[in-house]
Amino acid sequence: MPLYMTQFAYTPEAWAALAKNPEDRTEALRGLAKKMGGKVVNLYYSFGEYDGVAIFEAPDDVSAAAVAVAASGAGHVKGTKTTRLLTAAEAVEVMRKAGSAAYKGPVSKP
Repeated sequence: MPLYMTQFAYTPEAWAALAKNPEDRTEALRGLAKKMGGKVVNLYYSFGEYDGVAIFEAPDDVSAAAVAVAASGAGHVKGTKTTRLLTAAEAVEVMRKAGSAAYKGPVSKP
């Protein structure tokens, strides 16, 4: 099953609620991913532009996008960025295919 990474940023209101009632959001995310036919690998929190990262499997891009949209729809997330992750084997296949392709870029005229 394809692997995805969703970076997310909570709203200030979500942080206030979590500060008052701390909770591990992993199980909530697991339930959502399961409804979309997927599986959560792990949930991490981070510093910086995004507050956390969810790594999860989904059957396809549409299901992965549905996980991100449904999670955001609850109103506690102000931004997300979802990236399809490739295994090392998939990346090698990409390299092989790219290596066998010819592509001519634009040429400047003098």
